[in-house]
Amino acid sequence: MAGRWGLRGDGALDRRGGKGCHRAGLGRGRWLPQLSLHTPVGALTLSEEDGAIVSLDWGWGRDQAETPLLLRARDQVHEYLDGERTGFDLPLAPFGTAYRQRVWAALCAIPYGATRTYLDIAAVAGGAARSVGQANADNPIPILIPCHRVVATGGLGGYSGGDGLETKRFLLALEARARPALPPPAPPPGDHP
Repeated sequence: MAGRWGLRGDGALDRRGGKGCHRAGLGRGRWLPQLSLHTPVGALTLSEEDGAIVSLDWGWGRDQAETPLLLRARDQVHEYLDGERTGFDLPLAPFGTAYRQRVWAALCAIPYGATRTYLDIAAVAGGAARSVGQANADNPIPILIPCHRVVATGGLGGYSGGDGLETKRFLLALEARARPALPPPAPPPGDHP
């Protein structure tokens, strides 16, 4: 198996196991397996460490490592971008401060197809709209941690991934198109055809 292993910075490891958003650090001098994929939002590269996804970056890695987790992540990202998946079932371990961890956890709670404002996230995670925006910009696992679902009170806000706002608009439109239709309301009691 060929291996592109990206060198990452250091940080304390604080694993909370399971799926979804949880806190972890990256070890100094650790080489991480990576897998790249072609998508409608450009080339993406997923990286893993210790059985969890630690980053999703725009661009193509030089070499590839097809680990079971990276293959599963690749398949789920493709399903999401094809409008066939509304959430991810992957262990995530973004590296960041305690504050950024709270912001990213709040992002993971935003339902598929919905948006929240920077102020909404600040009310949950603490801080101010500007600090939420900075935590979004520093999100190491965009799309999987859906920072694209955060908008400004009076507009779209920013986006630092891919082609910026064009990518954010694409992701929001994808979710709006693929959002499952609500079932029709039930008829009132006693009003049967």
